[in-house]
Amino acid sequence: MIQNSIAFSSFSVNDLAAAKEFYSKTLGLNIYDDKKMPNLLNLQINDGNIILIYPKPNHIPATFTVLNFPVESVEETVDELTKRGVKFIVYNLENFKTNEKGIMSGNNDGPTIAWFNDPAGNILSIIEQHN
Repeated sequence: MIQNSIAFSSFSVNDLAAAKEFYSKTLGLNIYDDKKMPNLLNLQINDGNIILIYPKPNHIPATFTVLNFPVESVEETVDELTKRGVKFIVYNLENFKTNEKGIMSGNNDGPTIAWFNDPAGNILSIIEQHN
């Protein structure tokens, strides 16, 4: 049944044009209109599966990370994306703190990671992954 299907992830936004602009221009990703399903966007990362972005009039931003981007250096990527206008989330909770750039340094509890929002308020991250 479904074990042979090509599964894909999706998330909603409140403005497809703003999403397309952000993902293509600001983040520099391959995003395009879906040819088989009108009014939907396909976000293709490398040669992997497509992530579907769909409009939802009563969209409420996700309160969790919907998309993670593995990078070699979170510090360098934060600096580059900040230059492009991305604003990283600074957390200052008792057991959940980032630095002033929005970077949570990796330690025994997890990897180095930084979070930011897309124009619809969904939470995305860059996460350090060493090869």
